[in-house]
Amino acid sequence: MNRLAILTLLATSFVAAQADSFNDTARVRSATPEYERISTPRKECSSEWVTETREVPAQRQYGGAVIGGLAGALIGNQVGKGHGREAATAVGAVVGALAGDNIDNRGRSGGYVEEIPREIKRCRTVEDWQSRLVGYRVTYEYRGQQYTTFMNENPGKSLPVRVSVEPLI
Repeated sequence: MNRLAILTLLATSFVAAQADSFNDTARVRSATPEYERISTPRKECSSEWVTETREVPAQRQYGGAVIGGLAGALIGNQVGKGHGREAATAVGAVVGALAGDNIDNRGRSGGYVEEIPREIKRCRTVEDWQSRLVGYRVTYEYRGQQYTTFMNENPGKSLPVRVSVEPLI
């Protein structure tokens, strides 16, 4: 088994010793730039001012109800006798309070409308497309044959090439 491994190693080294390589120059026919499109998302925001309206209820006044209740109680107290006087006083107080409240708060039922400015911010994602150079598709000619390769940089008018020559066995 060792003989077979040694024989294989010698045969391989013999063929490798026959291969020859050297550097030469090839003529560039074209170098076409190649780009890739890249999407970069970004947030775009805008703000606007809007006016909101809200109804503010009127402030109720209670002075009329108090005065009307007192006046109604005094008048009711003058009307009855015995236990009827107490009932008349209570009814007079309630009726007087309702009448005084109605008179005092007449015309205040609607309140007023208040306008409040408020900022509204709206954001959206926008795709920002950009082209980025990734390299060059280079077509070159060497000894009458055309070849194509991809390179990171533009090689110019000529291109150094490595030529390997090995026998066909």
